[in-house]
Amino acid sequence: MDPVRNPYAPGAGQRPPELAGRGRELDVFDIVLERIARGRPERSLMLTGLRGVGKTVLLNTLRSQAINRLWGSGKIEARPDQSLRRPIAAALHMAVRELAPRHRAPERIDAFLGVLKAFAQRGAPTGRGGAAPKLRDRWQPGIDVPAASGRADSGDIEIDLVELLTDAASVASDVGTGVAIFIDEMQDLGPEDVSALCAACHELSQLGAPLIVVGAGLPHLPAVLSAAKSYSERLFRYQRIDRLDRIAADHALCAPAEREDVAYEAKALDLLYEKSGGYPYFVQAYGKATWDHAPRSPITPADVRVAAPEAEAELAVGFFGSRFERATPAEREYMRAMATLSLVEGENDGGGRDDMDAAVPTSEIARALGRKPASLSPARDALIKKGLIYSGERGTVAFTVPHFGRYLRTQPA
Repeated sequence: MDPVRNPYAPGAGQRPPELAGRGRELDVFDIVLERIARGRPERSLMLTGLRGVGKTVLLNTLRSQAINRLWGSGKIEARPDQSLRRPIAAALHMAVRELAPRHRAPERIDAFLGVLKAFAQRGAPTGRGGAAPKLRDRWQPGIDVPAASGRADSGDIEIDLVELLTDAASVASDVGTGVAIFIDEMQDLGPEDVSALCAACHELSQLGAPLIVVGAGLPHLPAVLSAAKSYSERLFRYQRIDRLDRIAADHALCAPAEREDVAYEAKALDLLYEKSGGYPYFVQAYGKATWDHAPRSPITPADVRVAAPEAEAELAVGFFGSRFERATPAEREYMRAMATLSLVEGENDGGGRDDMDAAVPTSEIARALGRKPASLSPARDALIKKGLIYSGERGTVAFTVPHFGRYLRTQPA
């Protein structure tokens, strides 16, 4: 098979050639946009799921839907060591620049940009003793208008964000459209920023303002939002993004192949689904390796078996290994215990298969390591902060990466 014609794309956030199994999510968002356009009340949207299920790809696709409807849009990726002020200011700057050519009152745009500049600069870092920030720390947004005074510049992120987003929604309303802000890795926002974002979305929903936030994060994102504001369970529409079912996984493989006049034997698809577990990133990784090793069409189970070690080796280095290397020895010990305890037998053609990893009680991990639970808290908290595990329910932890436990169980101690 010609590797130049290989259609599969196992890249981080890279859109696959066929976005299979996400039609429902796309339809839901289309309805959300249409309802807001008609002045109907709607909630902001939160996408949750493990790593490798395609949350970032879906987030980018939803943004394209908003752009196609002439909405202003901006996207940020949250980081645990960064305040929300600068990134969301940059995202709103981008969104309003998209709306500005259609606005009939340039002074309204300038007035908003003044508020935006004040909002961002209010959070500017200062040097020792309150000295002016260094040049590299100054915000350089390319906004020529002077910063406004008395609006979104109180220094309280919750007050300021409500005012800023309200003003942005007003600008969008002037041109008969809306603003959508997309936030990836949303679980990494700090507690104050999460609280402020919830408060702003609450205020905007009460006003019926045409601005929504679309977030994507790990499975514990709902718990992060709920800890910030108790009403967040009713404030957002949550959509869990999971692995593909068999039909969708086959379509993700077969549709791009058919466009290259290549077919799969049914048993080859059986084996590919068994290997990938239906996780979109793995589907692309095994599909790419199989294509490169197959001598001709149709692709056979033998081709999959020959290619599988290469796909697994690439995943071991780029997907699993890179994450494992970020952990300290104590954290690795913790994860190895998790991996042993989280083994769940799945069924495949009437037989058991190491298919997935269950959530594990932290008390069981402590017992397995012969330690007191409190002594393992630093390792657990560090792994959560690094995005390697999450706590979906109190007293339990699980891996954020599919098949990570299986990977650890194959590695030498």
